[in-house]
Amino acid sequence: MIALIIFIILTANHFPVTGVSTLKSGDQLNLTSHLISPGSNFTLGFFTIPETNNTYLGIWYTNDEQFKKVWVANPSTPIISSSAIVVIDQNTGKLIIATGESTHLNVSDNQSGDSFNLTATLQDNGNFQLKNESDDQILWQSFDHPINVLLPGMKLGSNLKTGRNWILTSWLSDQIPDSGAFTLSWEPNGEDDQRILVRQRDQPYWTSGSLKNQNFEFMNVNNLLLFRYDLDYVYTDEERYFSYNSINYVNPMWILRPHGRIVDGNDRVISSSDLCYGYDSGNGCVASSNTPQCRSESDKFSPMNGDFASDMTRRSVDDNSSLSIGDCMMNCWNDCGCLGFITGGNGSGCIRWSGTKSVSNFSVDSLGNSVSKFVLVSSNSDKGNDAKILIWAPIVAGIFLLLFCFGLWWYVKDRKLKQEERQKRDDRRFLELMASESFRDSGDIDRDGRKGSDMVVFSYAAIVAATNDFSDENKLGRGGFGPVYKGKLSDEREIAIKRLSRTSRQGLVEFKNELILISKLQHTNLVRVLGGCVHEEEKMLIYEYMPNKSLDFFLFDETRKALLDWPKRRNVIEGIAQGLLYLHKYSRMRVIHRDLKASNVLLDQSMNPKIADFGMARIFKQDETEAITKRVVGTYFGVLILEIVSGRRNSSFSHLDQTINLVRYAWELWQQGDALELQDPTLADTCDIDQLLRTIHVALLCVQENAADRPEMSDVISMLVNETMQLPVPKRSAFFFGGTSSMSTSVEQKSKDCSINKMSITEMEPR
Repeated sequence: MIALIIFIILTANHFPVTGVSTLKSGDQLNLTSHLISPGSNFTLGFFTIPETNNTYLGIWYTNDEQFKKVWVANPSTPIISSSAIVVIDQNTGKLIIATGESTHLNVSDNQSGDSFNLTATLQDNGNFQLKNESDDQILWQSFDHPINVLLPGMKLGSNLKTGRNWILTSWLSDQIPDSGAFTLSWEPNGEDDQRILVRQRDQPYWTSGSLKNQNFEFMNVNNLLLFRYDLDYVYTDEERYFSYNSINYVNPMWILRPHGRIVDGNDRVISSSDLCYGYDSGNGCVASSNTPQCRSESDKFSPMNGDFASDMTRRSVDDNSSLSIGDCMMNCWNDCGCLGFITGGNGSGCIRWSGTKSVSNFSVDSLGNSVSKFVLVSSNSDKGNDAKILIWAPIVAGIFLLLFCFGLWWYVKDRKLKQEERQKRDDRRFLELMASESFRDSGDIDRDGRKGSDMVVFSYAAIVAATNDFSDENKLGRGGFGPVYKGKLSDEREIAIKRLSRTSRQGLVEFKNELILISKLQHTNLVRVLGGCVHEEEKMLIYEYMPNKSLDFFLFDETRKALLDWPKRRNVIEGIAQGLLYLHKYSRMRVIHRDLKASNVLLDQSMNPKIADFGMARIFKQDETEAITKRVVGTYFGVLILEIVSGRRNSSFSHLDQTINLVRYAWELWQQGDALELQDPTLADTCDIDQLLRTIHVALLCVQENAADRPEMSDVISMLVNETMQLPVPKRSAFFFGGTSSMSTSVEQKSKDCSINKMSITEMEPR
């Protein structure tokens, strides 16, 4: 085996595979490289689960922000080594994961001596295939070894000729992909009765009901129709299986969750059941003959925040790591003294509370600070304390009902009046905020029903509804200004909401400034601000939603940066330059951004750049633009180019045990004729060397110490795209000595620089 590993290392390519779809004999896929399907639909690579620090080989949708795994090669054998590779074994022809000096796992189960003609390819449907190119024979494929996800085109069923079964198995927990308590299988009862069955530890748990007219009897018909799933099955003497296709759903998948539900990629429940307790409740739950007599159909487990009374209950722990949430529920259900349960730290093992059968032993935490527990709630909890029915009970109930109805009517009326008054006050404040020469009322009616300028005045109620009351699951991140949330409007448009905190560095002036600027600016490389909202002391900006987050999310992450090959990075650089040129020269006003950095460049679905965050931007007179542009933004853009080329931040950059900035390092490499050393290693074979050197050359021109020497943005674009254009030799860069800026030493400044709105210009050192 040692000889095998040595042979693999000697014959493997020096550069890891990344950005390609096929692994050939002699190639290796390491912990930081990926395979990407030909149409970029799917990505295959190693991933680590932070809660356990275990590493796995898996497949996921390339554009899935939540990185839900659709297949895992080693769910039961995680990698704990700091190094691992995927290769085609030269001796056996198997696809293996190797760590250290041994084979960690045989991914494929084939045996082929013709290993030099084998390839492993990630298909655009998510199937990973090992193939013999000599005879075009498929030796092994991931679709034959499903885990917990059914993709379009995958089979769920069995091959009667080969004995192969296609069955889904739930994860043990959301953090542990090892086998859980539930399986999903296709179990037809004759050709006219085709159905899906969920089993819990081999016992029937839930059934879909018979498939008829593109619907299952006990599945969520609304979700099936909404995304137009085409359901199909095959029933022959050789194969009996179910499959589906999705016509217009993004990232379609059916997932068997650890608690036994079937959901789609957005966690919409496809199976109509919640939890099954062994009763035939008419929603697909299968009746069981082993239901304890102490339980009734009115007994349910309900997730509640709070704690059990320590003096009335006893707590027990079962740290068996093979127990999932489904096992914990069933064990508690079968124990007549059990009041509730939770799972252990990583979602495995069980913690149970036992005692008197009454929910009164549980104290609810209304603030939600306690761990949520599954509490048994029963309408028959205290049968021994049946209250006697009194004659005057209906009279008391009637009086109480009248008082309640009157109080409710008064409360609703008073609340409605207060809401209307608050909305009018917010509208007045917003319109007062917008009152300026640069932001006049156009007379148009916006989509929220109130007058506005070139944008929408959103109501606070609409924003609360779009963000699910600013829930944590919709939170995209947080900056110095406050949190940013993802939202979905009633017309299904996705938006991003910047909610400025009361202590935000971005105050009233910057808020107004950004609204005014963006209402006048329209360019494909500028992010769109759709409108704003003012509610009491809160101020909010509403943007178009960018699914790929910001440039720094990819650029400075050792794993994700591999998705930014050289053509994409060059496109990002040119797009930013086009956006800046528009701001400086072609927009209705001359705008200097003043805070250009990777975190303020957002990426759309096609990885096209859009400049964002205009809170610190300034508007200048015509004769001021050129000098200010060269002094401030020219340098910022040059620094950003160097970061994009190198994949490293300008700040906290160390080289040869010295703390220097990236600009100085790039200048020294250029002086030595070693500029290629600045290249990000992950660019590998995707990089055009001439383009790379030209781009570094342009960046150094932008960061020259003397501001008068820096090119205008129109010249920068010409230098980038016109490869025959002669470039001047760059002079010494700014920040050369210890990172100290000398950006304005050679510029004859006016007595004071100011914008047309009388705001001073802050000299800022680039990050």
